[in-house]
Amino acid sequence: MSNFYEERATMIAARDLQEFVPFGRDHCKHHPNALNLQLRQLQPASELWSSDGAAGLVGSLQEVTIHEKQKESWQLRKGVSEIGEDVDYDEELYVAGNMVIWSKGSKSQALAVYKAFTVDSPVQQALWCDFIISQDKSEKAYSSNEVEKCICILQSSCINMHSIEGKDYIASLPFQVANVWPTKYGLLFERSTSSHEVPPGSPREPLPTMFSMLHPLDEITPLVCKSGSIFGSSRVQYVVDHAMKIVFLNADPSIVMTYDAVQNVHSVWTLRRVKSEEENVVLKFSEQGGTPQNVGTSSSLTAHLRSLSKGDSPVTSPFQNYSSIHSQSRSTSSPSLHSRSPSISNMAALSRAHSPALGVHSFSGVQRFNISSHNQSPKRHSISHSPNSNSNGSFLAPETEPIVPELCIDHLWTETMTNIREKNSQASKVFITSDLCGQKFLCFLVESQLQLRCVKFQESNDKTQLIFGSVTNIPAKDAAPVEKIDTMLVLEGSGNLVLYTGVVRVGKVFIPGLPAPSLTMSNTMPRPSTPLDGVSTPKPLSKLLGSLDEVVLLSPVPELRDSSKLHDSLYNEDCTFQQLGTYIHSIRDPVHNRVTLELSNGSMVRITIPEIATSELVQTCLQAIKCILPKEIAVQMLVKWYNVHSAPGGPSYHSEWNLFVTCLMNMMGYNTDRLAWTKNFDFEGSLSPVIAPKKARPSETGSDDDWEYLLNSDYHQNVESHLLNRSLCLSPSEASQMKDEDFSQNLSLDSSTLLFTHIPAIFFVLHLVYEELKLNTLMGEGICSLVDLLVQLARDLKLGPYVDHYYRDYPTLVRTTGQVCTIDPGQTGFMHHPSFFTSEPPSIYQWVSSCLKGEGMPPYPYLPGICERSKLVVLSIALYILGDESSVSDESSQYLTRITIAPQKLQVEQEENRFSFRHSTSVSSLAERLVVWMTDVGFTLRDLETLPFGIALPIRDAIYHCREQPASDWPEAVCLLIGRQDLSKQACEGNLPKGKSSVTQVLSSDVPSGTETEEEDDGMNDMNHEVMSLIWSEDLRVQDVRRLLQSTHPVRVNVVQYPELSDHEFIEEKENRLLQLCQRTMALPVGRGMFTLFSYHPVPTEPLPIPKLNLTGRAPPRNTTVDLNSGNIDVPPNMTSWASFHNGVAAGLKIAPASQIDSAWIVYNKPKHAELANEYAGFLMALGLNGHLTKLATLNIHDYLTKGHEMTSIGLLLGVSAAKLGTMDMSITRLLSIHIPALLPPTSTELDVPHNVQVAAVVGIGLVYQGTAHRHTAEVLLAEIGRPPGPEMEYCTDRESYSLAAGLALGMVCLGHGSNLIGMSDLNVPEQLYQYMVGGHRRFQTGMHREKHKSPSYQIKEGDTINVDVTCPGATLALAMIYLKTNNRSIADWLRAPDTMYLLDFVKPEFLLLRTLARCLILWDDILPNSKWVDSNVPQIIRENSISLSEIELPCSEDLNLETLSQAHVYIIAGACLSLGFRFAGSENLSAFNCLHKFAKDFMTYLSAPNASVTGPYNLETCLSVVLLSLAMVMAGSGNLKVLQLCRFLHMKTGGEMNYGFHLAHHMALGLLFLGGGRYSLSTSNSSIAALLCALYPHFPAHSTDNRYHLQALRHLYVLAAEPRLLVPVDVDTNTPCYALLEVTYKGTQWYEQTKEELMAPTLLPELHLLKQIKVKGPRYWELLIDLSKGTQHLKSILSKDGVLYVKLRAGQLSYKEDPMGWQSLLAQTVANRNSEARAFKPETISAFTSDPALLSFADYFCKPTVNMGQKQEILDLFSSVLYECVTQETPEMLPAYIAMDQAIRRLGRREMSETSELWQIKLVLEFFSSRSHQERLQNHPKRGLFMNSEFLPVVKCTIDNTLDQWLQAGGDMCVHAYLSGQPLEESQLSMLACFLVYHSVPAPRHLPPIGLEGSTSFAELLFKFKQLKMPVRALLRLAPLLLGNPQPMVM
Repeated sequence: MSNFYEERATMIAARDLQEFVPFGRDHCKHHPNALNLQLRQLQPASELWSSDGAAGLVGSLQEVTIHEKQKESWQLRKGVSEIGEDVDYDEELYVAGNMVIWSKGSKSQALAVYKAFTVDSPVQQALWCDFIISQDKSEKAYSSNEVEKCICILQSSCINMHSIEGKDYIASLPFQVANVWPTKYGLLFERSTSSHEVPPGSPREPLPTMFSMLHPLDEITPLVCKSGSIFGSSRVQYVVDHAMKIVFLNADPSIVMTYDAVQNVHSVWTLRRVKSEEENVVLKFSEQGGTPQNVGTSSSLTAHLRSLSKGDSPVTSPFQNYSSIHSQSRSTSSPSLHSRSPSISNMAALSRAHSPALGVHSFSGVQRFNISSHNQSPKRHSISHSPNSNSNGSFLAPETEPIVPELCIDHLWTETMTNIREKNSQASKVFITSDLCGQKFLCFLVESQLQLRCVKFQESNDKTQLIFGSVTNIPAKDAAPVEKIDTMLVLEGSGNLVLYTGVVRVGKVFIPGLPAPSLTMSNTMPRPSTPLDGVSTPKPLSKLLGSLDEVVLLSPVPELRDSSKLHDSLYNEDCTFQQLGTYIHSIRDPVHNRVTLELSNGSMVRITIPEIATSELVQTCLQAIKCILPKEIAVQMLVKWYNVHSAPGGPSYHSEWNLFVTCLMNMMGYNTDRLAWTKNFDFEGSLSPVIAPKKARPSETGSDDDWEYLLNSDYHQNVESHLLNRSLCLSPSEASQMKDEDFSQNLSLDSSTLLFTHIPAIFFVLHLVYEELKLNTLMGEGICSLVDLLVQLARDLKLGPYVDHYYRDYPTLVRTTGQVCTIDPGQTGFMHHPSFFTSEPPSIYQWVSSCLKGEGMPPYPYLPGICERSKLVVLSIALYILGDESSVSDESSQYLTRITIAPQKLQVEQEENRFSFRHSTSVSSLAERLVVWMTDVGFTLRDLETLPFGIALPIRDAIYHCREQPASDWPEAVCLLIGRQDLSKQACEGNLPKGKSSVTQVLSSDVPSGTETEEEDDGMNDMNHEVMSLIWSEDLRVQDVRRLLQSTHPVRVNVVQYPELSDHEFIEEKENRLLQLCQRTMALPVGRGMFTLFSYHPVPTEPLPIPKLNLTGRAPPRNTTVDLNSGNIDVPPNMTSWASFHNGVAAGLKIAPASQIDSAWIVYNKPKHAELANEYAGFLMALGLNGHLTKLATLNIHDYLTKGHEMTSIGLLLGVSAAKLGTMDMSITRLLSIHIPALLPPTSTELDVPHNVQVAAVVGIGLVYQGTAHRHTAEVLLAEIGRPPGPEMEYCTDRESYSLAAGLALGMVCLGHGSNLIGMSDLNVPEQLYQYMVGGHRRFQTGMHREKHKSPSYQIKEGDTINVDVTCPGATLALAMIYLKTNNRSIADWLRAPDTMYLLDFVKPEFLLLRTLARCLILWDDILPNSKWVDSNVPQIIRENSISLSEIELPCSEDLNLETLSQAHVYIIAGACLSLGFRFAGSENLSAFNCLHKFAKDFMTYLSAPNASVTGPYNLETCLSVVLLSLAMVMAGSGNLKVLQLCRFLHMKTGGEMNYGFHLAHHMALGLLFLGGGRYSLSTSNSSIAALLCALYPHFPAHSTDNRYHLQALRHLYVLAAEPRLLVPVDVDTNTPCYALLEVTYKGTQWYEQTKEELMAPTLLPELHLLKQIKVKGPRYWELLIDLSKGTQHLKSILSKDGVLYVKLRAGQLSYKEDPMGWQSLLAQTVANRNSEARAFKPETISAFTSDPALLSFADYFCKPTVNMGQKQEILDLFSSVLYECVTQETPEMLPAYIAMDQAIRRLGRREMSETSELWQIKLVLEFFSSRSHQERLQNHPKRGLFMNSEFLPVVKCTIDNTLDQWLQAGGDMCVHAYLSGQPLEESQLSMLACFLVYHSVPAPRHLPPIGLEGSTSFAELLFKFKQLKMPVRALLRLAPLLLGNPQPMVM
């Protein structure tokens, strides 16, 4: 019988049995491609991989049966989550025919297909593989790189790879592949080799057999092998041995296991990257044969792999398997765009290497592979491997690039050779498993010998290599690892399933529902058998286990009660299955702790192996014990526990702890049946044969035992400690005490048990676990359970201090006397007392308390990996209270002692990783240091909430200090910990890729419903009205701007019909009037583009709506339509073409740069109608300006340009150039050069490029080369400024705009370089430009193009002088840009306006504007924002003789031309004003605004003055427009009302001189004023100024087709000067924009000191380089500081993401919108007397001051008075005032602490403290506030801190003192005396005594001075004696009467 019992005793019950069918099989039937598979039901495949997938899918019936087994295969793995959290489900990859199905799911999550793939030919293999996407190929970079998770599908000729992100790759294979393996680095291929691989004929070297591919776009490269040889030197060569097959490959550790078919041995190799020296050895030509004929042999492999074989090679050729299907080289088939391989395919090599024989003689120096160092392999083919065997290297393509190998296998271990080796002993299954103590084993199953061989391996100390140990053989038919619980399942030959851990047998696995093979398979023929047969089958168990058998056989329970009955029932249950005769055939697909069993009848079941422990407490204890036991004993202990725990019908969750205690104590030698408190553990009726509980006799009448059972039960103890019990004054029954005494005579420990010698060590670690659990408020129940065990052990080990310690913690649980088990004194010597054992119990509370009081403490012991909380608390206290910064930065801390048996390297490594402190974050104070360190360790708010409140207080205090003034660059986790959601959200936004942020949701506005959507879209619907209404909240200016800028509605044509007008004339009159108005309508889109700049994120599936340009009118009163196309009046041809272009640009500029759009979308927007082509041209330019045009494929760009549509070319060239600003991009340069004759070689054919396109291309060159000072470009452009007209009328029209473009481009190329133009001194750039400006003889044309200019033009007679009218503007602006901001006086003087009448007559007045502007830009620092400075630019002669325009009659003078003077005057002033606009662009400088506004007003009055005709209204209008633009530049984005009024006034003027150009200028000014809807402003960087000069060139077109002086398209370049500068505070709780007060600090400059300015955000910030810091100011919002001195990157990223700055409203405050003056906030209601204020605080009002739902419900449930309150009113008042304080002090997290303290004090007052932990916490709180470090902090910040201005703490302290003193007087003093003198105590006083001892830190009796208590005579003497005990004086005062023998306590 015993035999059978033993079987059962070590059975492990598997759980969750369910039938298993691969999910993919079912899905296949319904898959569209599944028709051909429905012919038959698929059979399960026994092999994992099909080795031959080449057979046709459906052949004749015989074929079906032959290939039946190989049709389907599948593999499972543990679910991989996207984000990295722990998931528990299986993923299945199922392959059948042409299909691969990837599904996910488990028993808790429904199965679902994740992806299904169908390919063209049968799938040979499918696998998961992670490719690494990195540029850096070094080994180190592996940890940090991003990984592309893929599925790879192998077909016969190619491999498909599909990434999870949706990328697909196909790589064709240059050879037949036998197998693919996923590695850590990428894929590994094995080439399939045939038997006649080596051709007869000349001896040649074999081809490699293994190849790797690191990324789908990389080349397939051969594998290198490094093996040791006999002499110790290692050889490096390619893997060429055909006998070597891979049987296993693992990613971590990265190892490969191979099998040598000839020697029949397995070897293990490490797989790693090739080192460069190995690469060189392999690639280098052979040294031995130095003859030239070897040259190039090394590239023959390359040639071969890349060769296109013709497929006609002879049969004997080794290349028959390189079929022509997959012969194309990979690099040609993969898109070279992404390819990272070193060469895009070498076509020369491809075409040359025709002959298949070429590639055979491959690597000259390579000899045969030696697998093992001590056994030379027998030569398999008698071929001499002479290096220069053959000279076919001579006709190899010399330029084939060698393929560089990337991976290398390095030999680690080979199994020892035995004399008799079976021919085919290749491992059929290999896996890595680790045992319960973390030792790793490599196990391989050799099926032919029914053996599982296990090799132990470990990392060497320096972590560089693996060391392999000896081989252990386990007889097995099949095996699989169970990763989750560090074990493996072995299927024995007899059909038993056995669980092993490492090589230690754990026990059989019993599968409910499947027969136990031990009973059924004793005879192979199933027959009715007698019970005896089954029982007497001999078991091989004892043989197997050898020395371990006693361990496994030892039952944890001494005798099995009534085992016969039990046995019968189990046995009969089994007999029912006997006839079925199914048995387990094999094991497959292990995942986590689930595994599939294949049964002999073909069905499959999936079972779950139970875990080691389910309750957290048991897991922690097991882990702790495992840490300190020697490995072998630890494994035995765990095996034993596992058997007990997982037995059939094992325990449920609740009784698991009792089971654990029983098991553990049995292993220590206790007899748990005789021990009172373990005797009656209730196992909830479990029928476990292992530990059968004591069953009550089933008699009707009870017995005494029942009563005793009840008294000893947990239930009784719970009732006893129940409050009700207290209030009923039930005293604990005496009976139990008496019974305990009876037991205690004869209990002793059995010293022969497994863990007896380790009891002290186990006790100590369990004590540390106990202290650790005290730091988790959720583990209270577990602590109580653990205390029982610890107390028992402490008593038996005679550890008085520990018993006392537990008593003080749990006075009701720990009786002072109890049952003791004697340990034989002779045996105590055998007990191993570890070095870390201390006689004083380590107490974490005591440790913290001593630190707070400033006393020294020994280091606190901790268990790595288990006591993490203790470690955290100790280190944070050391850092924050003791102020030791090094405590967290060093690995070995002086505050902790680490407990281990032996120094385990592994753990140290983990520790280092966990606690590495990143110094990158700026940390100033200790509080910051603490908080940053805690987040680095992974401490979160949830952890903080579970710490007891006293321990958590210092950490909360640090958090409170950090919350006040955090740094803006802290990582997200830190901000979450300190409770600043505003910051954490900001940090989290910062990590998101652009365009994905939720900011856009915050600030995107919904299209206003109703009226607007039905009407025409005016292109301004997508503006963000929410933010705009905050910026301009007091009026409707935004609606007004929309009205002024819309161009989709017909205009109102108001003409009065005079009586003398005929109807026909009247119609003409109306149409003429409409034509005038249309000049304005056509000018609007440029301004609208500015207004809506970057305000829209397009939907990629819809085209961009372009509002139409409406040029019709409506005439009142009948609202008849007026149209220009009626033919009554002459309309200029092409009038609308440029207007449409601008309309397209305006629409395109709405798209924000962060939008997600691609090439396809751009092409998708192309209009169907030809008349919309101009708008599309503008749209393309806009896309260039916002940076999206770089996404447009080159092919499409070429497409557009070949159409020859002039506008499209202009838009595209400018757009592409703007997108590539300053990059010198070569491809764009080529694109532009085609359009500029001067950049083409002189011999090139003359292309007919339209003039405007040439202009655009020239400016484009300037943009692409901006700021590069590229010499050749500058030289060409310099010549182009003065390009003479050609003989055939070329270059004759609109020459001005070309010359200007060349000047602007030259200025951009040399932008700001001034005199340091390197290498250009011979070009004399400034002199040449000066000549262009003032005129003179034309220089002789140098350079390539002089041929072209030999013959002058036949039409235009310029002679040989420079035509200044053409060249002056370009040259002037070029000078201005080259010397921009250089303050170069000599150049500036060239540009001074002439000061004599004679010279003035020579200069066009307009040019004076440009000269003045240029001069001021050069003298940048001299510009001052006042009218005096503006006037100082006017020469004296003009100032003296200038007329004031308001006089009536003109003074007459002979030698002065008044017209010239007045024109010069206004233009010079306009130039100065414009320079003022540039200087203060976007600054909203008040004095600049006032000055310009005055001049604008002046010009308005001049225009209406009587003698304006002298100056000419056209000139005045131009100057007014220039001044208005300057004004708009200064106030850009601000929406200033005065400027808006000017613009609106000018909008209404439509008659007279107001032409298209002036309208354009006025509406550009309006657009600038509201740039980007108030989100953008202008920058004053050099690049911006260049862009603005192009856009605002002060000569405006006369009509809508006028491009003579300046190309209209350039007006849009202002975009390059716009930058986002609007900061929008968004309330983090409501996610809506709000107002917040900012304090902006400017850096000091030469004009002003460092100053601060307060702004109300949302507001435009000044330019960032001017600022030092920005701060969100209190008191309403939490403060937030953005420091710009460290760099502006952080702020720039915020501004570019719509400027969202998250802010958090403080509690008790309302937002500025609800409470503009701040009179309604909670703190404003403060009354002088604080108490009345707390009383007056109504809980209802709290909702206004906090959004925290927890606080709101607290107010709801705990602070609302109800009817007949009576006694509770006082509690309500307390709660209300506590809540008030928490809210006003911004510390809502302290609310639970307040309440816990209040509850604890009330409980103490009722004498109901059953445990003292809360008292400890209160004590720690009081100590923290009186600690020195806290006092110091208070002196620094008197107003801040937790609890600070509260009377709560003193009251708490006082109440506790009073309660304890009353207890002392009421008889407690006797109790204390008894305790101190070691006499027995009365039960009823125990808990109060413990409270007294804890609160007053009374030392244990053993610490009291040995002299005796009564010896002292005076208090002074007592003080002296107690000094070294560090006992507080107030406690001593209370003890003094007892110690001095004076009965009255001295209570103060």
